[in-house]
Amino acid sequence: MNDWFVYIVRCADDSLYTGITKDVDRRIQEHNAGDKLAAKYTRARLPVVLVHQEPCESRSAATKREIEIKLLSRKDKKILLGKE
Repeated sequence: MNDWFVYIVRCADDSLYTGITKDVDRRIQEHNAGDKLAAKYTRARLPVVLVHQEPCESRSAATKREIEIKLLSRKDKKILLGKE
């Protein structure tokens, strides 16, 4: 069973934010609420839209994949998203 997910959201300013969670739908709602549960980065860039998610076997695997994605260039992230 995959308990953890890596996700990418597109912010209103067209930037991309990557995170991990156990519940993607809840996390997107938290980001869009813009309150203390939202990531500081996304609070000023609302609304956000989910553009990608990947299941992971553990929190450790999700964190490692999150780091891999964050190290990608914007062009490579677009390729991952199927946009280029």
